[in-house]
Amino acid sequence: MNATRRVTANLPVDLVEGACRVTGKGITDTLVAGLFLVKRTAAAGKARRLRGRLHLDVDLGVSRERARR
Repeated sequence: MNATRRVTANLPVDLVEGACRVTGKGITDTLVAGLFLVKRTAAAGKARRLRGRLHLDVDLGVSRERARR
């Protein structure tokens, strides 16, 4: 993350407190985690919509022999 944006939002107290308890973090870190989850969910949905439309020719044997990072 390069830049930050200060926001003002009216959020349900019980939702914020419950989310903070689940993450074990403060409000800002919990909100950031939630925003990442929203973004990741959207990307996963986009990938699911590609199912059956993307044709890959991958040799798994060769791919698995490749050096790992």
